[in-house]
Amino acid sequence: MSSLKPGVDQVMQCSSASGGSCDKNGPGHVLRPLQERIAAATASKWSDGIVSSVSGGWIGVTLVNSGDTAWVWTHSIPASLAPGQPVALHTLYSTLAFGPERLSVLIAAAL
Repeated sequence: MSSLKPGVDQVMQCSSASGGSCDKNGPGHVLRPLQERIAAATASKWSDGIVSSVSGGWIGVTLVNSGDTAWVWTHSIPASLAPGQPVALHTLYSTLAFGPERLSVLIAAAL
């Protein structure tokens, strides 16, 4: 990722790389209940997209409205998330929705 926002590398570091459970609750790690509720309550901030790439924690989302690719990182990508799948990205509260699932994501590339 060549266009990472400042501080992204530090946010991505957590203890789970050594096999333990993650000790962080920032973007891309744990979806907090309040984050999920306020994302659901602010429907105008969701952007529809299609997953274009899934690799090493990174998810490329091609946004339907603009055709731009948003790169997001999450600590643990579910096996059910695959290229070609429709998703919605909440750009204000850093949440990725696909089907009934919601993930906290770190939006790494400027939108």
